[in-house]
Amino acid sequence: MARVLILFAHPALERSRVHQRLIRRIPDSPDLTFHDLYEAYPRLDIDVEREQQLLLDHDVVAFQHPFYWYSTPPILKQWQDLVLEHGWAYGSEGEALQGKSLIPLISAGGGEEAYCTAGYNRFSVRQLLAPIEQTAALCGMEFLPPFVVFGTHRLDPAGIVAQEERYHALLEALLAGEPDASERQRLTGAITINGFVSRLVS
Repeated sequence: MARVLILFAHPALERSRVHQRLIRRIPDSPDLTFHDLYEAYPRLDIDVEREQQLLLDHDVVAFQHPFYWYSTPPILKQWQDLVLEHGWAYGSEGEALQGKSLIPLISAGGGEEAYCTAGYNRFSVRQLLAPIEQTAALCGMEFLPPFVVFGTHRLDPAGIVAQEERYHALLEALLAGEPDASERQRLTGAITINGFVSRLVS
């Protein structure tokens, strides 16, 4: 079993077609904490000690957000700047996050085909998430490939329901300690974790 922390950052949740629906499918588990950063800090006055304790209390950290301009919403960048302190999260004495896992849970307006060398976004989602992946590495965390809901602007109601099921299945798997060590090894070079999730719901 694992304890999972979802750090949720959506600056316009009331307009979201996908994230509003996804978060309704969060498993009801005492081992999962859903933490809405914009709701917790409307003035962006992040409580560093509180956030660090949340990290210490969990094994898996998920950054959930829309993939705005190939990055995170601003509050999540501010969270990283303030919470991941030298001497605590990284550096010669910064070992607080060693051995924990980090996974992005993101939505993208463009289709999967847009995120490649030949696509109009020119890079894969994982390449564009390199700063997050390197942040995890610097903090001694294991980076899991992102779960991505592609093509959100074109998803019909049935498509959104399917993504809800995939999201729920992934969170259940993370709570159960999956992917296991051998599966994580296979995922090392994967662009997304979507293939693993597809097997969970098939």
